[in-house]
Amino acid sequence: MKGKINTEMGNIVIDRDVLAKYAGAATAECIGIVGMAAVNMKDGVIKLLKKENAGRGVNVFVVDNRIKIELHIIVAYGVSIRAVAQNVLEHVKYKIETFTGMEVEQINVIVEGVRIVDED
Repeated sequence: MKGKINTEMGNIVIDRDVLAKYAGAATAECIGIVGMAAVNMKDGVIKLLKKENAGRGVNVFVVDNRIKIELHIIVAYGVSIRAVAQNVLEHVKYKIETFTGMEVEQINVIVEGVRIVDED
């Protein structure tokens, strides 16, 4: 279902893909995130997505104009997963609610992998 905002002059409809891309971009801004993950259900293979495909690592559900988000992430080795996940939750919630004016009801963060990051 798409997000829908009623205004005096008409309706604003936001596609789930737009919400997914925005949530993916907001997640990528957080410290400790290497990137979004795509899981191939057939093979069980986890793939690091490029920034332009960040929305593919996000599932968005809109029910009664309330948003539920599922983020599949890859974190940097050596960081506190709990701290990174909490930062992602707060940052994505703020960005999506500010962007859409809709309520984010729930965000689930699924850590799909850890990657050693080169500091060249």
